[in-house]
Amino acid sequence: MREHGTGRTHLKWAALAVAGALALTACGGDADEGPSAPQGATASPGVELPKLDGEKLQVAAVWTGPEQENFTKVLKEFEKRTGATVTFVPAQDPIVTFLGTKIAGGAPPDVALLPQVGALVSAVQNKWAQPVGPQAQAQLDKNYSAGWKSLGAVGGTQYGVYYKAANKSLIWYNAKAFEAAGVKPPKTWKELIAAADTLSASGTPAVSVAGADGWTLTDWFENIYLSQAGPEKYDQLAKHQIKWTDDSVKQALTTLAELFGRKDFLAGGTSGALATEFPKSVTQTFTGGDRPAAAMVFEGDFVAVNIGQTEAKVGEDALVFPFPAVGAKAPVVSGGDVAVALKPSKGAQALLTFLASADAAQIQARQGGFVSPNKAVDPAAYPNDIQRNIAKALIAAGDDFRFDMSDQAPAAFGGTPGAGEWKALQDFLANPSDVAGTQAKLEADAAKAYGN
Repeated sequence: MREHGTGRTHLKWAALAVAGALALTACGGDADEGPSAPQGATASPGVELPKLDGEKLQVAAVWTGPEQENFTKVLKEFEKRTGATVTFVPAQDPIVTFLGTKIAGGAPPDVALLPQVGALVSAVQNKWAQPVGPQAQAQLDKNYSAGWKSLGAVGGTQYGVYYKAANKSLIWYNAKAFEAAGVKPPKTWKELIAAADTLSASGTPAVSVAGADGWTLTDWFENIYLSQAGPEKYDQLAKHQIKWTDDSVKQALTTLAELFGRKDFLAGGTSGALATEFPKSVTQTFTGGDRPAAAMVFEGDFVAVNIGQTEAKVGEDALVFPFPAVGAKAPVVSGGDVAVALKPSKGAQALLTFLASADAAQIQARQGGFVSPNKAVDPAAYPNDIQRNIAKALIAAGDDFRFDMSDQAPAAFGGTPGAGEWKALQDFLANPSDVAGTQAKLEADAAKAYGN
């Protein structure tokens, strides 16, 4: 069994704090724009950065589209303050394989943003990662809770800065579709299935599922499992201390099949879901006027970025409710991207320092579809009440959350397209009746990846 860093599976559960804050947004009506600086601008600098005139940096991440564009605004501000030139390098999943190729070729990026805890552990084990320097550490100590610092540490040494966080326990819905069907945001899984039945009967499929992207399916499973099996079992499964053939996994998959097994619930049916990538899963939920492709789409706060590509307005046309409780409590699953220096350069450490500051996070917060775990970020930087409340709830939770299970796993199991958990759950979406077969495949792949 591989241990994924210090303390990261001992974080507590805070469903009620986050769900309570989000419940306000689900009924909120018009979005409150709130005070904000011009897009891309920052207030007076809060962090000092060195002069890096003439230095060239490369930053790699798996972000594309609006997410990449918004992060580029942050890099432009870093260039302006330091005189460095920064190039964004689009990476592919699994990012460990991508980085391994770059490093083997003698051209690693200076900094990489890793979307999985397992990827950070691999970077450290491969001796790619550089420990965080004193200036970046000072920003971390000032701006981050112990839980988020712990997630960026391996073996007691700080290697990473969690620049971007995600609340992955949200369901976004088309307000007009809900209103037309007479449906209200559900609070329990039973109510969600009943709402899906009513919505589909009204002529609008209930849910847009991004089945072409296996990571979204792991998030579906994890939310159900955390709420149904509880945090202790969640931690055990995340470490592979219990097998995927456990009855708790059977129960969670059987529950998920109540949704995935109803073709009429899914936008485009089963085949449509399997062919739908994440960005389309969002945009097709908020286009089409009175007849969107689906009434709901599940995923994190970053969904707002893709809603921004439609004419729908977050807080009016697009609303959100917490993932319904399957067991006694609603789940709160978080994810995030951790910035790691891959070169022992002054520029790489300066960029980590900047990314650990409120200055950097506030630039991207203003663009929407972004939440920072940095507690020094001004809530007014977020563009509307929904984003603001999601961010406030994350900060208020402190260390009380569970990190995405697949992101804690070895990348071969939890972070590789067409393999491991991603592929097994895509096969399950295609055939939700095969619970036992899915469990057997998951366990075989997990045993191989974890080495136990």
